Amino acid sequence: MRHPDFSDDWGILTHMFHGSIPALITPFRNGTFDEAAFRDFVEWQIAEGSAALVPVGTTGEAATLTKDEHFEVVRVCADQVRGRVPVIAGAGSNDTRVAIGNVQAAKAAGADAVLMVPPYYNRPSQEGIFRHFEAVAAQCELPIVLYNVPGRTVTDIQPETVIRIVQAFPGRFVAIKDATGDLARVSTHRAALRSELAQLSGNDDLALAFNAMGGVGCISVTANVAPRLCAQFQAACAEGDMVLALALHDRLFALHAALFSDASPGPVKYAVNRLRPEISTELRLPMVEPAAASKAAVDAAMAVAGLI
Repeated sequence: MRHPDFSDDWGILTHMFHGSIPALITPFRNGTFDEAAFRDFVEWQIAEGSAALVPVGTTGEAATLTKDEHFEVVRVCADQVRGRVPVIAGAGSNDTRVAIGNVQAAKAAGADAVLMVPPYYNRPSQEGIFRHFEAVAAQCELPIVLYNVPGRTVTDIQPETVIRIVQAFPGRFVAIKDATGDLARVSTHRAALRSELAQLSGNDDLALAFNAMGGVGCISVTANVAPRLCAQFQAACAEGDMVLALALHDRLFALHAALFSDASPGPVKYAVNRLRPEISTELRLPMVEPAAASKAAVDAAMAVAGLI
């Protein structure tokens, strides 16, 4: 399924990836995917102004889903969205063959693009990282959003490799979710790639600075809980209203921190349940319920943000 505003001009396509993009939680009920709750959650996210949706990423507990479950979540998301916003499906793997299969399965499930980490655990060289994405690009049709999160994968796509990948496959690698925390990379990528690469922050707490340096949005955990505020924050950044953007950043900053006061997505599921009780806090092992101190931090931060 292609979003109706997508263009066959891949340079224009890049600009579809902007604004507040929640990395969606995956609701469970008695150990299984809660489709009804997820559909309602997707509908709420669109109504609140989210610019795109990312199912089955890290926050969606993709690591605990079977392959069938993984792409059922993608299918349900795309079916509920009905082309109103882009659906960017998590599809990474440390096995190149599996990664290729994941992209193909995401396309069949209705995704508009995929989000892909570099191979984790294996710890490939920069050349190995390039060859991995070269193989994926050769056999896949969907636009790819690179996801650089060395804190989880150990593997870091260095800026020179990002630039090499994007330039080697024009229009295929259209965006990056940068969760390195290294803000200088925004300028390094911009200097070489300009509009070829939409740069999205992977850290809610750094999104203001990231956008000021040339970023165009955030793939966000906080947007699960405060989608309207996150969308308003991104709109203020895009419009150059930094006074409003800073005010919204200040309002949300405690929440950004509280949602990582224990292992994610425990705190964010707790927070979503506070607002939408029909969505269970249930997690899959090895993720467990957040500690009482984390819950208290979330409650306090939600109060500061005016959510409760």
